[in-house]
Amino acid sequence: MDLRQLKYFVAIAEEGQITRAAKRLNMEQPPLSRQLKLIEEELGVTLFDRGGKGLKLTDAGRLLLEKAESLLFQFDDAIREVQETEEGARGVLSIGSVVSCISLLPKQIERYRELYPHVTYKILEGDHFYLGEQLEKGAIDLIVARLPFEAQSIVSDYTVLPLPSDPFVAVIPSSWTELSSRQSINMVELAQFPFLTLKTDKTLRMHEQVVNECRRHGFEPNIICECSSVAIIMSLIAAGIGATVFPKSVLSSFPSDVVKMLRIEDADFQSGVGILWLNDRYLPKRAQYFIDSFRPGYS
Repeated sequence: MDLRQLKYFVAIAEEGQITRAAKRLNMEQPPLSRQLKLIEEELGVTLFDRGGKGLKLTDAGRLLLEKAESLLFQFDDAIREVQETEEGARGVLSIGSVVSCISLLPKQIERYRELYPHVTYKILEGDHFYLGEQLEKGAIDLIVARLPFEAQSIVSDYTVLPLPSDPFVAVIPSSWTELSSRQSINMVELAQFPFLTLKTDKTLRMHEQVVNECRRHGFEPNIICECSSVAIIMSLIAAGIGATVFPKSVLSSFPSDVVKMLRIEDADFQSGVGILWLNDRYLPKRAQYFIDSFRPGYS
């Protein structure tokens, strides 16, 4: 069995159907069916259950898929590493970022482009769980996210470069004129406001951090909305619906005339931020250099 056959097998497994896999591979169905038969004959096992609709992996098939994906990733990494010995920093830098960290990217990319003009960018947004999956698949090179990182993979699978932590601030509607002259607020004052919080089914850390800080000051926040989108929460605040507590850097991505930021006087809690990448995967030079650009003293 060779790498070409492994690619055929992975395509069939992912598509669940010979016809779709052949289309994806730009080949005819009969040759692909023959290749699958040759693989099964060589291994002496049945890789797919052909009963019912579509093809379902057998236990042997699932094991081969796991091993095949790993081998193909290693092969692709080796090819990229060899090519980059001559090319240097070029190609597409694929970055995954949670929405609350997007504001950290523009200045960094602007600076990086001056040093490496041949690099282009793909930026993917999502929660920790989704970005972790994309990193595992090789769809992105690195992730910029809040810490701790809440993904399905084991924490030790990632290398993390911590960035300067981000203080939490209160965010209220600009239309709340009774607070228009204020520059700061106490935690207990937030108890009187309808509260909006950032939360998804799989990423809870920021929500829990804010709620725990409220409890530490002796009250339960009056949560009227849990939302997975930073942009939606900011829109609701702009409409006067309620208030929230967000990391300060989040506000740089939104108009300052519709929401107002207040420093929290009696709470100095911070949101951790970091860049993450996989330990066992080759990291392209463009990604290595981009990560290095966040390190102190880099020029």
